[in-house]
This record gives sequence, C-alpha cells and structure tokens, in this order.
Amino acid sequence: MTGVEKAEPQRRPGGRAARVREAVHRAVLEAVFEHGVEKVGIPDVSRRAGIRDSSIYRRWGTRENLILDVMLSVSERTVPLPDTGSLYGDLSELAFQLIDYLDTPLGQGVAKALAFVTDSEEIAEARDSFWNTRYHANEEIITRAIARGEVPPGTDARVVIELLVAPIHFRHLLTREHCDARFVDQHVNRVIRAVRS
Repeated sequence: MTGVEKAEPQRRPGGRAARVREAVHRAVLEAVFEHGVEKVGIPDVSRRAGIRDSSIYRRWGTRENLILDVMLSVSERTVPLPDTGSLYGDLSELAFQLIDYLDTPLGQGVAKALAFVTDSEEIAEARDSFWNTRYHANEEIITRAIARGEVPPGTDARVVIELLVAPIHFRHLLTREHCDARFVDQHVNRVIRAVRS
C-alpha cells in the first residue's frame, strides 16, 4: 500500500449537507453578480453548483426561498459596526452603510427576495438569525451612547435600529426616493430626539 492509499479521506466539517449548501450559495452569488437577482434561476444554479435541481427544490422549496437564504447568510457579514465616538456619528454611518449596501446587487437581492419569499421553517430561521445578529451587533452603539450620557439608561437598541432603518428600506423598496446626506442628517436627528423623549 502506498502512502496515498493509506491516507484517510479528508472530510470537511458539516458533511455533505454543508458542502451542498456552500456550493449552491456560491452559485447563487455568482448568478446575482452576473445577471441581477431577477434572472437567477434554479436550473442555472444547479448547473453552476453541480447539484441536481431536485436536491435544490427539496431543500429550499422555491427560488425565492433559496435566494433569501443566500442573501441573508452573506449580508450578516457586509455591514460593519461603526464606532465614531458619538451616537449621531454612529447612526449616520450605519445609515450610509445601509444605503450603499441596498444599492449593490447583493443588497437589492435581499430586499427583493424578502418581498417575495414564501415562509418555511428554514427561511424563518435564516431571517430570525439575520435580524437577531444585526440587532445584537448594533446594541453596542446604544450601550456606548448610554455610557456617554447621550440617551437614557434602558434605551431599547432594537427600537432605535428599527426607527433608523425602516424609512431607508421604505424609500428603497416603495417610493424609490434617494437617501442623500441631507435626508440622513435630518432622519438621524429625528431618531435621536425620539429616543431621548
């Protein structure tokens, strides 16, 4: 027996299911960046990933569920936590990051996938995990603001983040209005006034 024959086969953590998920996710992202989310189809993803389309349908159910799962898992890593030294600065930076992100193919894909997704247990888990991660990460902004005396103790970080991001998503998805620096300045000041009151 040679050394090659004796060697144990290398296995990646998570087994086959993890490998399938990784290959499919990579294929979806390639397709989104090449063609935009509207043109992503399961046959193309299947070809790119080398995975049968029946396996993709069995795991994700619909094209929308698949796209949303991919977008949410990748998006968790794309908007870093700002630390500017003030609540106004942190919320402004977070707003600008979100606005820029929503203008990317990935951000547009998340927004559109969320609008058309059919709920399943897996998608509900992906969505909850995504938002819980975002809320938890952004709690630090409010913790620092409380320590600096900018907002009252006990301020609910989740409410602050919802107040900040909801109008940005509304403009992006529904009214298609641009969120410029003037909008961000006025909006962030409104959020801070609301939290302080």
